[in-house]
Amino acid sequence: MSARLPLPYLVVIPARFASSRFPGKALADLGGKSVLLRCVEQVRKAVPNESILVATDDERIVAECEQHDVNWRLTSSSCLTGTDRVAEVAQQSNVEWFVNVQGDEPFLDPVGLRSLLTAVSHADASVGVINAYSAISTETDFRSSTVPKVVVDQHSRLLYVSRGPIPTGKSLEYSSAKRQIGLYAFRKNALELFSGRTSKTPLEHIEDIEILRFLELGMSVKMIEVESVGIAIDTPEDLARARQYLANC
Repeated sequence: MSARLPLPYLVVIPARFASSRFPGKALADLGGKSVLLRCVEQVRKAVPNESILVATDDERIVAECEQHDVNWRLTSSSCLTGTDRVAEVAQQSNVEWFVNVQGDEPFLDPVGLRSLLTAVSHADASVGVINAYSAISTETDFRSSTVPKVVVDQHSRLLYVSRGPIPTGKSLEYSSAKRQIGLYAFRKNALELFSGRTSKTPLEHIEDIEILRFLELGMSVKMIEVESVGIAIDTPEDLARARQYLANC
């Protein structure tokens, strides 16, 4: 395992075994490979292996990383969120930007990751957080509580993100919407502010969406649009859909 990586950014994949909605999902089998490994393999298509690090608190995930030549770091089991886990890595790493890739995105689009890295390379000093989104194409996803919906202003800044169906009209109809993608980039100082909390912020707690903590702490979040690919794994039902999706690819 590499302790320090001499790169301008570090891709961190938070992965825990004790997921509240789907315990063990990181190591769940998806077409003969774990969900986590499929995510790592997608990331490797965009960045070198030495710039990828899995942050976990579970020895079973460490064993999976060791088996497949993935850098890893043990982090505290008391981390409130995956972003807090990234912040813990940031305290021990000598780079400016930390790219957070959700370990439950086994079909992550490498092109989208490259777009995020391009946004990082062009970010001015006022930008501390970058997140990705894509268009929602079905009303099922619009109504699903496992799909966070984002509302973005005309300057590509995040206004709000919710598990509820937003935006909608007086009849609560589905017109058009955007979903959050599990691709983030944080400056080190933004992570320091984020992890300075000992509890979740009020809206973050209600929605269980950690990017809201940045908004509630007064930080601006820049949004970039990417293509939506595949299915994020939040529940056993999502895994079943992902297996079917993979079988049809």
